Amino acid sequence: MARYTCSFVLSVSVEILQPSLIQLLDSCGLDVQYYTADYIMAREFPGSIAFSKLVTVEALIDKTTATESETRMTLVIKNEELPLQFDNHCRQVFDYIKQEIEHSRYWHLIESLAG
Repeated sequence: MARYTCSFVLSVSVEILQPSLIQLLDSCGLDVQYYTADYIMAREFPGSIAFSKLVTVEALIDKTTATESETRMTLVIKNEELPLQFDNHCRQVFDYIKQEIEHSRYWHLIESLAG
């Protein structure tokens, strides 16, 4: 199973982050299937790639440390594909979504840490 994680500190309130992130994931071609105030789950649409390569994106918003101007968020991007190559499909989607979050017009990126 391929799994990539990244943590962000964003200059945005938690009330604005959740709907903005849903819109960003939607614009990246993902289907937001479930969300709460501190969790969002989205998936790729089936049809263009093998089922095992379909990527799931989970965003965990840390409401416990959030302030009016700063929110922490962790992103987990995974699929059932074995990561036998460095540049696999899951990694490509991870890099794309990470870049979109880092350069989004909805907030200012304070810190990004990929794991």
